[in-house]
Amino acid sequence: MKKSGRKEETIHSRLRSCRAHKNFIRWVVLGVFLLCAVCIVYPFSPRNEQPAGSVKMVVLLPGEIDDQSWNTGNYKGIMECRKALDVELRYEKNVSEADSEAMLRWYADKGYQFILAAGTQFEEPVSAVADEYPEVDFCIINGRESSGMNVCGVYPKEDEASHLAAVIAGNLTKSGTFGIIAGYPSEPMEELLDQYEKDVRSIAKQRGFQKPEVFRAYANSWEDVQMGKDIADQMIAKGADLLFIYANKVGLGCIESAKENGAKVIGFSENQNQLDSDTVVASVEFDFGAIYKWTISQYLAGDLKGNKTYGIGIKEHIFKPVYSDAVPEEIRKKIEEEMRV
Repeated sequence: MKKSGRKEETIHSRLRSCRAHKNFIRWVVLGVFLLCAVCIVYPFSPRNEQPAGSVKMVVLLPGEIDDQSWNTGNYKGIMECRKALDVELRYEKNVSEADSEAMLRWYADKGYQFILAAGTQFEEPVSAVADEYPEVDFCIINGRESSGMNVCGVYPKEDEASHLAAVIAGNLTKSGTFGIIAGYPSEPMEELLDQYEKDVRSIAKQRGFQKPEVFRAYANSWEDVQMGKDIADQMIAKGADLLFIYANKVGLGCIESAKENGAKVIGFSENQNQLDSDTVVASVEFDFGAIYKWTISQYLAGDLKGNKTYGIGIKEHIFKPVYSDAVPEEIRKKIEEEMRV
């Protein structure tokens, strides 16, 4: 009987131990879940509203500010934001992807609290550096991924803008054949180009073109002007009478080719009509002043959060169609209708 009692006591002890262990596991799991939830929604490290002049901020640009495309637009937006909000917002131009981690660290070490990088090519470098500087906040302009409590992305909804470009191109073409020239392939780039291609095909068919053709090519460069000219030459030789370009300085070569061969161009992100309004018949310009003012204002108010991306577009009035005299009023009215939200 004594042996049986000891055995029963041992069994009960083990059961109590198991239950205690299970309860411990439950509390650990619950704790981890709550911690993760806090990490997902926790705001940036300053995390409180701040006076504009008290925060040191910088934007890294991937190219020269005279490319009449992405970098020019960002530069103009930075200058407009700096004046409108009275903030200390400097810029560093021509930051290559290879040098970007070192540049991010340099500014973080110099006490900059908010570091912005303009381009999807900076997503991986920012993710690699951000953990080393938990008290510094990072934002990727045009970023679709953000990994870290102190990393966010703000991107223009470029597919909305490329849709507007397609409405113009699809209604202007005389051949039903289109050319698309871009810098590098990426998921955001593919999305906006797919939208453009789908829309110009649809509009061209509605206008009576039986088999619209769309040629697409990547220069795998943002700087090679001659490459842009060569690609455009080939597309125009195949019948393309309208080129859609998103390739920074490469686009300058495309415009030169179009001018020489009598084709037309739809500019993107920056007002490229001013380069040659006879050739660049329309542009969908990004209002980078609005983009930066929105981003900086949200940050200073403590409303940006890490591990999150923010898309802004037509609703936030960041796209501005610019026309030459070659675009009739009928097409302009169609764009106005598309932009009503």
